[in-house]
Amino acid sequence: MMQFYKKRDFGTFISDSFNFFKLYGKNYFKSYILLNGLLMILMVTVFVLGYRELFSQILGSNLSGESYYFQQYFEDNLGMLIVVGILTFLLFLLLMIINYLFPVFYLKRLGQGQEKIKTDDILSDFKNNAGKIVKLCLGMMFIVTPLSFIIIGFSYVLVLIVIGIFLILLVFPTLFNVVTFLMYDYFNSNRGFFESLSYSIRSQFSYPNGREKSPYWKYWGSTIIVSIILYVVTSIFTFVPMMFFYGSLLTSAPDGNFEQNPFAGTAGIFFFILYGISMLVSFFLSNMLYVNSGLMYYDSRTDLHQKVELAEIDTIGNNE
Repeated sequence: MMQFYKKRDFGTFISDSFNFFKLYGKNYFKSYILLNGLLMILMVTVFVLGYRELFSQILGSNLSGESYYFQQYFEDNLGMLIVVGILTFLLFLLLMIINYLFPVFYLKRLGQGQEKIKTDDILSDFKNNAGKIVKLCLGMMFIVTPLSFIIIGFSYVLVLIVIGIFLILLVFPTLFNVVTFLMYDYFNSNRGFFESLSYSIRSQFSYPNGREKSPYWKYWGSTIIVSIILYVVTSIFTFVPMMFFYGSLLTSAPDGNFEQNPFAGTAGIFFFILYGISMLVSFFLSNMLYVNSGLMYYDSRTDLHQKVELAEIDTIGNNE
């Protein structure tokens, strides 16, 4: 069984993230699919059907030279587009809640010593923490997200003087770590939202005892490396539909006259189905990033390391 509350270095974060799925992957994804599978399928279905129609109308009107055709389509189908937009937003919100918090609850139970975790256990965690989840969502929407946009926007402005490129490389992984630490701490401690937000920021730069060197670079580096690994894998799945898309453009217009809509017909359906599959793959692979952040959070909780080690020693003594 993996030990969670312990100090880890940069390389151990990455290796233990892979080891986690070797040890618990089958059980983890079984519960993940049971809780999240239907939502992911619905999200992909809405994407494939809804956005295929939308892109077909946009591209079709442009290729035909009818500049006002899409505007007319939009006006005639305004009610349907609003309903689809609201449905997509609600599905995406629910999907994100489960996608982000599932590893939080799963790792919390493993950290508490539970070896075999059932889907009902995770489902009960969602139900028992419904109030906290609502508060977390509100805090993320109205506090964390606006502040993040301000920081990211400022970094992009500084790109004009070159230093912004370096800042962006620092800001994105750091913001991701702050958000995931916030979620882990909010459900693994007795702190409120603002206290957990404060802890998630402070813990990026120093340990609670203040005597050890800053963990910032190993947290940042671990997130960067895992992100690159996932980006390379998901790029393979997005590259395939893009090749089909450009291939359909070339075959439909061998003489250079692009008058046919590449999203229409079987080729368009196939393109969006492949893109839908790439979305599903990215959702599954993102779990490694969340687990990696969870290991970093447990590394930061030095106040619990000794307690867990003493509890494990007592357990070994009782077994003997």
